Amino acid sequence: MIELRTFSTADADFRQRLDEVLAWESVSDDAVNETVNRIIKDIRLRGDAALLEYTNRFDGWQAQSAGDLEIPLARLQEAWERLPTDQRQALRHAADRVTAYHERQKSDSWNYTEADGTMLGQQVTPLDRAGLYVPGGKAAYPSSVLMNALPAKVAGVGELIMVVPTPKGEVNELVLAAAHVCGVDRVFAVGGAQAVAALAYGTETIPPVDKVVGPGNIFVATAKRAVFGQVGIDMVAGPSEILVVCDGETDPDWVAMDLFSQAEHDEDAQSILVTPDEGFIERVKASIEKLLPTMERKAIIETALKERGALILCKDLDEACEVTNYIAPEHLELSVEDPLALLPRIRHAGAIFMGRYTSEPLGDYCAGPNHVLPTSRTARFSSPLGVYDFQKRSSLIMVSADGADGLGRTASLLARGEGLTAHARSAEYRLKS
Repeated sequence: MIELRTFSTADADFRQRLDEVLAWESVSDDAVNETVNRIIKDIRLRGDAALLEYTNRFDGWQAQSAGDLEIPLARLQEAWERLPTDQRQALRHAADRVTAYHERQKSDSWNYTEADGTMLGQQVTPLDRAGLYVPGGKAAYPSSVLMNALPAKVAGVGELIMVVPTPKGEVNELVLAAAHVCGVDRVFAVGGAQAVAALAYGTETIPPVDKVVGPGNIFVATAKRAVFGQVGIDMVAGPSEILVVCDGETDPDWVAMDLFSQAEHDEDAQSILVTPDEGFIERVKASIEKLLPTMERKAIIETALKERGALILCKDLDEACEVTNYIAPEHLELSVEDPLALLPRIRHAGAIFMGRYTSEPLGDYCAGPNHVLPTSRTARFSSPLGVYDFQKRSSLIMVSADGADGLGRTASLLARGEGLTAHARSAEYRLKS
């Protein structure tokens, strides 16, 4: 029988036990950081030559020249055309929905003119070039291509460069087909920290980008953190998470499988149930025991549930919302009769799945909203990936002669108060008297 943490908000040590469940330390230890920093330095110094060496060493295939690293666009189209009809239809359906959702996120430029003729505003422009990291080989996710590439395209990014590792030369056809559907401009068969470094600083073959997005292993995440500042990044994500708030009326098999859906990602993934129904916790436990032996990734799920899972009894749904806001989960399922009534009480969550029929995997693949979400309680201050991550905002200021007189006097007083005489005199030169 699987050992799953079960405790109550009424326990005297509840907060301590909850913090123990939520605790997750990145495994970016000194050795990982040292390796990543060495790779980044080498890519900056030697460019393509270093990129070839690392690709041949870590991915286990022999690229003879930098030209071998680029996957032709014709190969993407070929992958698309070779897909079975049902897979092409599924990819297209998902891409259309993701695009339609993100179209609504586009920001527009605006301005207004004050009475004295001064114009103020904001100009919104897309990034020139973005880099998309996509996991490769058997652990390949075409959905990651859709979720990272399509918002960039909707934003109007000029060029999208995709990197994908190909261990032992293995290329995932669905990933290439997804890149074709999304209109990715260039694709390179490179991965790891060396790919992130190449995107950030550029090599003779791979052009430097303005922002790097997309998931990867600990070396990729560490490299993204290291190059931030040279380029933008989406986030440094931790393990996947799901929190299910349930009133006890949903089929316990459904809830158990929802918990599995994140636990199967890896042993560090987190699955938590919060409910005011003590009997429901026992029914979910029974469903877990019944369904776990049927899962292909049984060992991973069992480890994740044992190490980082929890079943939490709360007083009522109001308290469940309080617990939710403290956890700030990546994925939140409100599996209750009236989820809209609870929604105003939820302040911190990456994505909110409302109602008994809204399973989290729909958001992963085809509902429309982005599946790149804040993890490790960062939903308290950050948001899902979106079009806004690929757009920049410039402030617009055009002051009239009358405006220069009025604003100049205020600026002069404040500048002299700060001891910045040149600031003050620059404004004063434009005063009427």
